[in-house]
Amino acid sequence: MSTALILIDIQNDYFPGGRMELAGSIEAATATARLIAAFRKSSWPVIHIRHIAAQPMATFFIPGTAGADIHQSVAPLPDEPVIVKHFPNSFRETTLLEQLRTSGVDTLLVCGMMSHMCVDATVRAAFDVGFSCIVVHDACATRELTFNGVVVPANHVHASYMAALGAVYAQVKCMDEILENMTATT
Repeated sequence: MSTALILIDIQNDYFPGGRMELAGSIEAATATARLIAAFRKSSWPVIHIRHIAAQPMATFFIPGTAGADIHQSVAPLPDEPVIVKHFPNSFRETTLLEQLRTSGVDTLLVCGMMSHMCVDATVRAAFDVGFSCIVVHDACATRELTFNGVVVPANHVHASYMAALGAVYAQVKCMDEILENMTATT
Protein backbone atom coordinates (compact mmCIF):
# COMPACT_ATOMS: atom_id res chain seq x y z
CA MET A 1 0.00 0.00 0.00
CA SER A 2 1.08 3.60 -0.44
CA THR A 3 0.58 7.23 0.48
CA ALA A 4 -0.80 9.91 -1.84
CA LEU A 5 -0.45 13.67 -1.45
CA ILE A 6 -3.88 15.27 -1.86
CA LEU A 7 -3.84 19.01 -2.65
CA ILE A 8 -7.26 20.53 -2.11
CA ASP A 9 -8.31 23.76 -3.85
CA ILE A 10 -5.00 25.62 -3.83
CA GLN A 11 -6.43 28.05 -6.35
CA ASN A 12 -5.85 31.70 -7.24
CA ASP A 13 -9.06 33.08 -5.71
CA TYR A 14 -7.72 32.18 -2.24
CA PHE A 15 -4.58 34.31 -2.65
CA PRO A 16 -4.05 38.08 -2.28
CA GLY A 17 -6.15 39.85 -4.92
CA GLY A 18 -8.45 36.85 -5.29
CA ARG A 19 -12.21 36.82 -4.74
CA MET A 20 -11.98 34.90 -1.41
CA GLU A 21 -8.58 35.73 0.09
CA LEU A 22 -7.53 33.48 2.96
CA ALA A 23 -5.25 34.17 5.90
CA GLY A 24 -1.99 32.30 5.38
CA SER A 25 -2.56 31.18 1.80
CA ILE A 26 0.95 32.09 0.67
CA GLU A 27 2.57 30.34 3.63
CA ALA A 28 0.41 27.24 3.15
CA ALA A 29 1.25 27.08 -0.56
CA THR A 30 4.97 27.47 0.19
CA ALA A 31 4.83 24.54 2.63
CA THR A 32 2.82 22.52 0.13
CA ALA A 33 5.34 23.19 -2.64
CA ARG A 34 8.08 21.67 -0.46
CA LEU A 35 5.95 18.57 0.09
CA ILE A 36 5.21 18.28 -3.63
CA ALA A 37 8.93 18.41 -4.41
CA ALA A 38 9.62 15.59 -1.93
CA PHE A 39 6.79 13.45 -3.29
CA ARG A 40 7.91 13.99 -6.88
CA LYS A 41 11.51 13.13 -5.97
CA SER A 42 10.29 9.84 -4.45
CA SER A 43 7.87 9.22 -7.37
CA TRP A 44 4.93 9.06 -4.94
CA PRO A 45 1.44 10.04 -6.15
CA VAL A 46 0.38 13.68 -6.13
CA ILE A 47 -3.31 14.40 -6.79
CA HIS A 48 -4.65 17.91 -7.31
CA ILE A 49 -8.25 18.76 -6.46
CA ARG A 50 -9.76 21.79 -8.21
CA HIS A 51 -13.09 23.28 -7.19
CA ILE A 52 -15.20 24.79 -9.95
CA ALA A 53 -18.34 26.61 -8.85
CA ALA A 54 -21.50 25.04 -10.21
CA GLN A 55 -23.99 27.41 -8.59
CA PRO A 56 -25.12 30.32 -10.76
CA MET A 57 -24.74 32.81 -7.87
CA ALA A 58 -21.16 31.73 -6.98
CA THR A 59 -18.75 34.55 -6.12
CA PHE A 60 -15.46 32.67 -6.57
CA PHE A 61 -14.01 29.69 -8.49
CA ILE A 62 -16.17 30.81 -11.38
CA PRO A 63 -15.64 28.63 -14.46
CA GLY A 64 -13.31 30.14 -17.04
CA THR A 65 -11.75 32.69 -14.68
CA ALA A 66 -8.11 32.87 -13.61
CA GLY A 67 -9.30 32.70 -10.01
CA ALA A 68 -10.43 29.12 -10.54
CA ASP A 69 -6.98 28.05 -11.78
CA ILE A 70 -4.57 26.14 -9.57
CA HIS A 71 -1.99 28.51 -8.09
CA GLN A 72 1.30 28.50 -10.01
CA SER A 73 3.32 27.68 -6.87
CA VAL A 74 1.75 24.19 -6.77
CA ALA A 75 0.97 23.72 -10.47
CA PRO A 76 0.44 20.11 -11.54
CA LEU A 77 2.84 18.32 -13.85
CA PRO A 78 1.27 16.89 -17.02
CA ASP A 79 1.16 13.36 -15.55
CA GLU A 80 -0.42 14.38 -12.23
CA PRO A 81 -4.19 13.96 -12.00
CA VAL A 82 -6.39 17.02 -11.51
CA ILE A 83 -9.81 16.09 -10.20
CA VAL A 84 -12.55 18.68 -10.61
CA LYS A 85 -15.17 18.87 -7.88
CA HIS A 86 -18.27 20.94 -7.25
CA PHE A 87 -18.83 20.21 -3.53
CA PRO A 88 -16.68 20.61 -0.39
CA ASN A 89 -16.15 16.82 -0.11
CA SER A 90 -13.53 15.90 -2.74
CA PHE A 91 -15.02 12.39 -3.02
CA ARG A 92 -18.56 13.51 -3.84
CA GLU A 93 -19.39 12.93 -7.51
CA THR A 94 -15.69 12.66 -8.51
CA THR A 95 -13.30 9.87 -9.48
CA LEU A 96 -11.08 10.37 -6.43
CA LEU A 97 -12.06 7.19 -4.57
CA GLU A 98 -11.72 5.05 -7.68
CA GLN A 99 -8.32 6.55 -8.49
CA LEU A 100 -7.00 5.97 -4.98
CA ARG A 101 -8.28 2.39 -4.83
CA THR A 102 -6.88 1.57 -8.29
CA SER A 103 -3.48 2.93 -7.24
CA GLY A 104 -3.42 0.91 -4.00
CA VAL A 105 -3.33 4.01 -1.81
CA ASP A 106 -4.28 3.52 1.83
CA THR A 107 -2.94 6.73 3.41
CA LEU A 108 -3.68 10.33 2.44
CA LEU A 109 -1.42 13.25 3.23
CA VAL A 110 -3.75 16.24 2.94
CA CYS A 111 -2.92 19.91 2.31
CA GLY A 112 -5.15 22.69 1.11
CA MET A 113 -7.81 25.27 1.51
CA MET A 114 -10.09 26.00 3.37
CA SER A 115 -9.34 24.21 6.63
CA HIS A 116 -12.89 24.67 7.87
CA MET A 117 -14.64 23.61 4.68
CA CYS A 118 -13.15 21.43 1.94
CA VAL A 119 -10.19 20.09 3.94
CA ASP A 120 -12.51 19.14 6.80
CA ALA A 121 -15.18 17.60 4.53
CA THR A 122 -12.64 15.60 2.53
CA VAL A 123 -10.73 14.24 5.53
CA ARG A 124 -13.93 13.14 7.27
CA ALA A 125 -15.15 11.43 4.09
CA ALA A 126 -11.77 9.74 3.58
CA PHE A 127 -11.87 8.40 7.13
CA ASP A 128 -15.41 7.12 6.59
CA VAL A 129 -14.31 5.05 3.57
CA GLY A 130 -11.30 3.58 5.37
CA PHE A 131 -8.28 5.75 4.59
CA SER A 132 -5.67 6.73 7.15
CA CYS A 133 -5.27 10.50 6.97
CA ILE A 134 -2.54 12.92 7.93
CA VAL A 135 -3.37 16.61 7.71
CA VAL A 136 -0.40 18.95 7.29
CA HIS A 137 -1.64 21.84 9.41
CA ASP A 138 0.86 24.43 8.21
CA ALA A 139 0.07 23.56 4.57
CA CYS A 140 -3.60 24.55 5.04
CA ALA A 141 -5.26 27.96 5.18
CA THR A 142 -8.62 29.40 6.15
CA ARG A 143 -10.28 32.72 6.96
CA GLU A 144 -12.11 34.39 9.80
CA LEU A 145 -15.72 33.45 10.31
CA THR A 146 -18.64 35.13 12.04
CA PHE A 147 -21.19 33.34 14.15
CA ASN A 148 -24.01 34.94 16.09
CA GLY A 149 -22.30 38.31 16.02
CA VAL A 150 -18.93 36.92 17.14
CA VAL A 151 -15.95 37.26 14.81
CA VAL A 152 -13.74 34.19 15.04
CA PRO A 153 -10.17 34.96 13.90
CA ALA A 154 -8.73 32.76 11.15
CA ASN A 155 -6.07 31.26 13.42
CA HIS A 156 -8.79 30.19 15.88
CA VAL A 157 -10.93 28.73 13.10
CA HIS A 158 -7.90 26.80 11.83
CA ALA A 159 -6.89 25.57 15.30
CA SER A 160 -10.43 24.46 16.09
CA TYR A 161 -10.74 22.42 12.91
CA MET A 162 -7.28 20.89 13.27
CA ALA A 163 -8.11 19.94 16.87
CA ALA A 164 -11.40 18.35 15.80
CA LEU A 165 -9.82 16.42 12.92
CA GLY A 166 -6.95 15.32 15.14
CA ALA A 167 -9.30 13.95 17.78
CA VAL A 168 -10.64 11.12 15.57
CA TYR A 169 -10.25 11.55 11.82
CA ALA A 170 -6.54 12.17 11.21
CA GLN A 171 -3.11 12.69 12.56
CA VAL A 172 -2.30 16.40 12.39
CA LYS A 173 1.36 17.17 11.76
CA CYS A 174 3.57 20.02 10.59
CA MET A 175 5.31 20.02 7.24
CA ASP A 176 8.82 19.74 8.72
CA GLU A 177 7.86 16.59 10.64
CA ILE A 178 6.48 15.02 7.45
CA LEU A 179 9.64 15.86 5.49
CA GLU A 180 11.86 14.49 8.28
CA ASN A 181 9.89 11.21 8.28
CA MET A 182 10.10 10.98 4.48
CA THR A 183 13.86 11.48 4.58
CA ALA A 184 14.24 8.79 7.24
CA THR A 185 12.26 6.23 5.16
CA THR A 186 13.84 6.88 1.74
